[in-house]
Amino acid sequence: MTNSTKGLVIREQTIGESDRLVTLLTADWGLVRAFVRGAKQLKNKLNSSTSLFAYSDFSLYRGRDAFVIDNASPIEVFFDLRMDIERLSLAQYFAQLAYELSEEEQPSAEMLSVMLNALHLLCNSSKDKRIIKSAVELRLLSLGGYMPSILACASCGTYETDLMYFDTLEGCIYCENCGKTGAVPCHKNVITALRFICLTEPKRIFSFSLSDDNLSLLSQLSERYLISRLQKKLPTLEFYKSLI
Repeated sequence: MTNSTKGLVIREQTIGESDRLVTLLTADWGLVRAFVRGAKQLKNKLNSSTSLFAYSDFSLYRGRDAFVIDNASPIEVFFDLRMDIERLSLAQYFAQLAYELSEEEQPSAEMLSVMLNALHLLCNSSKDKRIIKSAVELRLLSLGGYMPSILACASCGTYETDLMYFDTLEGCIYCENCGKTGAVPCHKNVITALRFICLTEPKRIFSFSLSDDNLSLLSQLSERYLISRLQKKLPTLEFYKSLI
């Protein structure tokens, strides 16, 4: 039986002499692994619609080990990512995060929406990449079950003080009266941005602003928190950081 879905290609791997195995992030089924038969043939009609970062309409049927892509029509291929190595490497980092934080056979509509909006911004806007990066990291973590406890001080329940602390290891915040050793001090505006990213509707998570210093701090905090949760090396992140 043939199945149809829209999906974003977030991973690809050469199989044998002519095939590729791609991983799709879909709204309906989460992660889907699918073969592209004869993908190395230059005239293969599926090449553009199954390349990395292609968002396409897919027609698939279930094979013995994975789905097989029967047909595909590109919706958006985000070609402009290839024009800038820094933006391309950041997109590759986002793709690795989506792969790590989503699951097979679990609907992932919101995660797909975040990814598509992030790629669109990388291609078509001048928005500070620190905003895009922090928003993707924190929102994908939240969707993957790692939302930090950010509603109030973990010790006394105070909602906000001018100085706050974010504990990237425990994933919680403290007020200025309950600061904990090892937690990072930050202005309340940083915590406000963190709350906004995690809790607002998906399409708005990139719509915030901070001073340059506070934005740099938010970027550091989101990255440290992500690493503390995944507890593994992320080669795409290391490559991106080598470029900036």
